[in-house]
Amino acid sequence: MKAQETKLQGCFILEPTVFEDERGYFFEVFNEKKFAELVGYVPSFVQDNESRSTYGVVRGLHQQRGEHAQAKLVRVIQGRVLDVAVDVREGSPTYGQYVSVELSEDNKRQLFIPRGFLHGFAVLSETAIFSYKCDNFYNKESEDGVFPLDETLNIDWQIPREKMILSEKDKNARKFR
Repeated sequence: MKAQETKLQGCFILEPTVFEDERGYFFEVFNEKKFAELVGYVPSFVQDNESRSTYGVVRGLHQQRGEHAQAKLVRVIQGRVLDVAVDVREGSPTYGQYVSVELSEDNKRQLFIPRGFLHGFAVLSETAIFSYKCDNFYNKESEDGVFPLDETLNIDWQIPREKMILSEKDKNARKFR
């Protein structure tokens, strides 16, 4: 496995070593020892989540605040998405900046997003199955979010606006500023 730190400190793109032959492929999705070597620490993951979505769905930008903040290790099992992390750590030199990376069943990349980030993704394929590990349990009272089409962030979701599908919660989320 290889890791590349993004411009947002603590946020890493992870690329597995894939072994392929005529039978198919094999790779380690997660190895605690290797993860610690590459990222510098290992969160204690306590919850795995999975969603299935269709083309044009934009989920996010979401986070858990305070003691319920979550680090996430995200990947795509089927299809392809544009995954986005926005730094909202107070005092961070990259506050308000984002990274986006295409995650797909073909490239098998993962994105590690530490606590203190908004997170979202847009489905670029006909359907996508998205999976992620969290280092803290979901808490409804601690959920927060920002409108994914906020002009201040100016995220290129790679989906024409008229084809985007947003939940009512995301449509009504607050502005970044």
